[in-house]
Formats: sequence, structure tokens, C-alpha cells
Amino acid sequence: MSFSLAYLFPGDVLENLTGIVPANDAQRLALERQFRLDQSYFIQFFYYLSNLFAGDWGYSFTSGIALRDEIGIAMPATIELATYSIMIALFVGIPLGYYAGMRCYSTSDYIINTSSITTYSFPVFWLALLLILVFSLQLDKAPLSGRISLLFDVEPVSGFILLDILLSDMQNKSLAFKDALSHLTLPTVAIGAVSTASMVRITRRSVIDARNQPYIAAAVSRGLSGWQIFFRHILRNALLPILPLMAIQITTLITNTMIVETLFSWPGIGNWLIQAIYQRDYPALRVGMLAVSTLVITLTITVDMFNRLIDPSREKYEHAAI
Repeated sequence: MSFSLAYLFPGDVLENLTGIVPANDAQRLALERQFRLDQSYFIQFFYYLSNLFAGDWGYSFTSGIALRDEIGIAMPATIELATYSIMIALFVGIPLGYYAGMRCYSTSDYIINTSSITTYSFPVFWLALLLILVFSLQLDKAPLSGRISLLFDVEPVSGFILLDILLSDMQNKSLAFKDALSHLTLPTVAIGAVSTASMVRITRRSVIDARNQPYIAAAVSRGLSGWQIFFRHILRNALLPILPLMAIQITTLITNTMIVETLFSWPGIGNWLIQAIYQRDYPALRVGMLAVSTLVITLTITVDMFNRLIDPSREKYEHAAI
């Protein structure tokens, strides 16, 4: 699909790939030979793949920097934001979901369930704008945009700004860490709130289903206490159906992250792609789409493989279904 984009973009294919308008026919023929445009589509695709695996991803029209280097800077920023957001969903959403499921149809369950449904119904861009309006513009408690203040010069090592600050030997490290954390707070909360609401609903439903299983009734008949039933039977059995659903949430998580990046001017892959669209930087769009797709597919497969490791019985049931 990324290879085909060069032919789907408006305009001349050669100009889309190179950004050069040939001055004459001789220059056009030379450029076509250089980029294999005079060959068949199969040869062009093979040339495209060989360049990708060799690390030659082309250059940005606007900055003139190699796209491999630009994506190497933008992608870790997106992964960092998504990582902190999913941590909020895991450490807040799953415990709340367990609590709501164990006290299902009580007042506390209704409050948690209503709050999660309401939060999940908010568009992530609207929630992000609301946080900016309240905490940045009215209360002046959080920065409006960026990843860290210009006062601090942090050398990128891992791509994660907090980790890079801890690894650096800069002065005023604690101030830089607090400043980066303040820049992270609002975008992380905007993404994490929607992911947490989804995790609460999934976990609550899983716990209720586990409580209605026959082995729970058998455990009650044996005289086990509520805590024993929870830790021995409900905790693990309710968690197993949640993990496969996390793979489905990855696409939504990355999409929400890319949307929020544009609102907070976060230097991630989403904001980078938006700027490429505005500037009609076709090579950047081509490689950026491939990078995002590769990230989503890799994370989804990784989560699914982890699910099979902790629950091998899933494979048996899937074969039986076939």
C-alpha cells in the first residue's frame, strides 16, 4: 500500500518521489532511470523494498533530512505518550473494573459504570481541548504545548524524554524532569482517560461473567471466604479474557495518541504526518504511513503471542472452532 501511494498522490509520480521538476526530457529520463520508473511495477517494487531494508527511506522535501532520522525522533515520542497512557489504563482501569464487577449492581458499581461510559463517549480531541481550556488557559497549571521547555537541552538517547533526562549529566536535572512531567500530564490524561474507561467496562464484564461460572458456586459450597474465592478463582480467570481485547485496543490507542499530538504540538509521528500533509511532503507521508502500520501490527502480534504464552488453551479452542 505504501508503494502504491506514489501513484495515487495527485501530480506526476517522478515529482512526487523526488520533489524535482525536470527542466528537460534528458533530465527526466535520467531521474526515471535512477528511481527505476522506466522499469515494470514489479522491478520498481523490488527496488523500493531493497531501499527500505537497506535503510534508505528517502529525504524530506521540507527539511532535507533523511526520513529514517526524522521517524527515529518522532516515533519514540509517540510510543512514550502511548506507553504512559496504557499504564494509566492498566493500573487504574483494571482495579476499578474488578471492584465494580465484585460489587455489581450496587451504588458504587452504577457510579463507576456510568462514569466510564460517559468518559468513553467523549471524543478524545474534545476532551483534550477541554483540558487545555481549563488547566492551561484558565488555571495556568500546565503547559499548553511542546515536550519540554526551551530552557533545557536534553540529548536524545532512548527517545523517552523522562528517561533521557535521568540518563543525562545535565545540571538542574530535577527541574528538567518536573518540566517534562508537566508537559506530559495533559496529553497523557486525555488519552489515558478514554483507554481507562474502556478497560473498566471490559474488566467489569469479565469479572461478572467469571462470578457466574459453576466453579464459583462450588467454591461457595465448600465454605471458602470471599477473599479466597477472589484470589483463587476470579482474579486469574477474569483476567484471561481481558488480555486478547487489549490487542484490539492498540489501534485505538495509537490513533488517539496521534490526534492528541496535533493539539498539544507534541513532536510525535502524528503531528509530524499532519505537517507533512500540509506541506505535501509525499515521501514523508509514504514512509510515515508504513512506520505507523508496522508499529500497530508489531504491537498487536506481540500482545497476541503473550496471550498464547499465558493461556495455551486458547489455541486449542481456536483449532476446535475451525
